[in-house]
Amino acid sequence: AVDAPYVQETVRLVVKELGSATPLIGFAGAPFTVASYLIEGRPSRTYGATKALMHGDPELWRQLLDRLADMAIASLLAQIEAGASAIQLFDSWAGALSPDAYEELVMPASAKVFAAIEATGVPRIHFGVGTGELLTLMGEAGADVVGVDWRVPLDVARTRVPGKAVQGNLDPAVCLAKWDVVADRTR
Repeated sequence: AVDAPYVQETVRLVVKELGSATPLIGFAGAPFTVASYLIEGRPSRTYGATKALMHGDPELWRQLLDRLADMAIASLLAQIEAGASAIQLFDSWAGALSPDAYEELVMPASAKVFAAIEATGVPRIHFGVGTGELLTLMGEAGADVVGVDWRVPLDVARTRVPGKAVQGNLDPAVCLAKWDVVADRTR
């Protein structure tokens, strides 16, 4: 809130405009994804530099992710204080990881974020891109809902995150099709 007061103010304004009938979802980049942007300097196909640090200096990696988790927590708590009804932690690039690397070197930082938000009582969503093989672990990180990209059918996702709600996402390219196709795929 201190470092980015405009975010809190924007959330307040949007919540006021939406009214009580429409919830606003606050969001933050997950520690792995933010670390990838910091290290790579841009999106990457392989995340080679990020993985080199992650595997080559695990202690430095854990320190970095721990600090990024603290930043995500502060941002999400500020958004909740301003009126966000739920939060979503975006781990956009986690799909580049093996399940073992995710569990050992990434999941603890995401779990820290979800644990810190739990006392607020707002629903917590965890979303990643290309994370079909990580869904079970993502469900164990502490979110109430696991977001699923368009590559994993919802019925399959439900078997991978038992006891959790899943949030499905439409293939973004479908939105460029004719309206009847968009409506059909959305249903």
